[in-house]
Amino acid sequence: MSGSLSLSRNRNYRILWGSQVLSEVGFNASLIALPLLVLAVTGSAAASGLVLAADALAQLIAGLPAGALVDRWDRRKVMLGCEAIQSLALASLVGALWWDVASVSHMVAVAIVMGVCRALFEPAEDACLPTVVPDEQLATAVALNTGRSAVGQMAGTAAGGFLFAIGRWVPFALDVLTHAVAFVALLFLRVPPRTVAARPIRHLGREIGAGLRWVWSRREVRVTALCAVALNLFFNAFYLVVIVLAQSRGVPAGEIGVMAAMLGVGGILGALLAPFLIKRLSPYLSIIGVFWALAALTPLAAALDSGYLLGLLFAGMALLAPTANTTILTHQLLLTPDELRGRLSGVMSVVAGTAAALGPALGGVLAGLVSPTQAVLACAAGLTFVAVLVTVNPTLRRYPREITQREEVSAP
Repeated sequence: MSGSLSLSRNRNYRILWGSQVLSEVGFNASLIALPLLVLAVTGSAAASGLVLAADALAQLIAGLPAGALVDRWDRRKVMLGCEAIQSLALASLVGALWWDVASVSHMVAVAIVMGVCRALFEPAEDACLPTVVPDEQLATAVALNTGRSAVGQMAGTAAGGFLFAIGRWVPFALDVLTHAVAFVALLFLRVPPRTVAARPIRHLGREIGAGLRWVWSRREVRVTALCAVALNLFFNAFYLVVIVLAQSRGVPAGEIGVMAAMLGVGGILGALLAPFLIKRLSPYLSIIGVFWALAALTPLAAALDSGYLLGLLFAGMALLAPTANTTILTHQLLLTPDELRGRLSGVMSVVAGTAAALGPALGGVLAGLVSPTQAVLACAAGLTFVAVLVTVNPTLRRYPREITQREEVSAP
């Protein structure tokens, strides 16, 4: 899409952004309320973990097929269907709580629906984005979407805990409302016709294979995928280790909550800075900057015993990530043909999600084997090693600033 209309005046982008900031607030309210609900109903921490795991596993398992389906179906209809299905699933849970008949199996089913819908919605939105904003504004749109996620996480998490105290069903009712409003808003979204007509899936395995081959055949996409794995693995391990460290040093629970929230503050500030930094930093510096910032800041946690100072550390660590993410995703979306964009997003979501799931497990193992301080230093060593590898990688050193010529590749 071409044109110079600013994003603030781009009706379609405003609809997409506004509808999803609402959805993310509702989703995060439910996400924090679900384990609280399971604990209140069953008193079992294991059951609480089962429900959250069902959501995460459903998104991971559905990720690759979802990307293929998005590339064959009408993407606007996929987004509308996901909003409607989530609203109905959550409404069933609200009704069960109202009549006091909620069960763990019902909660697991709702969590699975939420995970599958997110697996479908995210690649559909990513694939639509380059068609509703001009190429020259895509980086800004990606950065604003990153900020939207951070706002939704902060506001939704705070609202979910507060509303759950009012009534067990209330945060889920909020989620029903936000998805319903998002559904209505998306009815007014206008997506330009696709160059490749939507058609039924005939060979889903082959469709998925084509997406995997595309990612693997493009060196810069493959390398940045591996970067995402390493970064998510070590940072999520570090996140858990820092919580253990804070608890071992007697940091009050309230300060730990502020510490976690500051990660979102850093993400919001970073998203606002990203369009400015992208214009002034090369893609190579944008990417390696994140790794070296994390490698330098991580060991500082070993010397801090205040939740507020650890929160400032988290905010600093999150500051540069949106710039690198925006650089990478913008390049990938412009490089990838429209008929493969859903599969690209699906593959990258699975890659990042797998690493994010394994990270806390690694952090738990480290915290169990050595002291929290030693675990922090182990994470710092891992990040430093990866930062060195990223710095000397020839593909990243030649990472292009922009795509000057679209590659015409047809999906089989």
